[in-house]
Amino acid sequence: MTLLHSLRRLLSAPLVYLAAIVLLGEDWLWRAGARLNALLARLAPLAALERRVAALGPRAAMALFLLPALALLPVKLLALLAIARGHSAWGVAVIVLAKLVGAAAVARLYTLTLPALRRLAWFAALLDWFLPRKAAWIARLRASPAWRRVARATAALRRPVAVLLKRLLRRLRLRLAARRRARHGP
Repeated sequence: MTLLHSLRRLLSAPLVYLAAIVLLGEDWLWRAGARLNALLARLAPLAALERRVAALGPRAAMALFLLPALALLPVKLLALLAIARGHSAWGVAVIVLAKLVGAAAVARLYTLTLPALRRLAWFAALLDWFLPRKAAWIARLRASPAWRRVARATAALRRPVAVLLKRLLRRLRLRLAARRRARHGP
């Protein structure tokens, strides 16, 4: 084994762990956001809005799809400014919240706008090029010992987080039902 090969392995190991953590987190956020959005889409005003979004043309769909990233960029920059000024807890909390909101919004917008976005030839070609490569990268990463270690470590967190989210969603449903009853009567 050459020195260059050893150095490469040593330097890439933390990146593999970081990639595993990021991909597991993104996957979890995507699924949680999709479930939350599906729950919220049952509300009549949001259902009507989603029908309008799904009916958009390709260019309008692309603009709307990019909106969460553009809208949250100033928020993230302000969070970094807060961190730089010594308010690290607030800054990190804002960045995490922006990531959660952004992932949920992008997940839903992707689902709603994908048929229109695929009508853009360059987008369809890029997606057709990227998705198989992403699947291959993820398959390669999942085969690594680092992935298995991170997956085992995060598996212990899934149950408590899922229970907490279910409780929060149940409270949200109860509050929405109470508001509906207060507005429209029993």
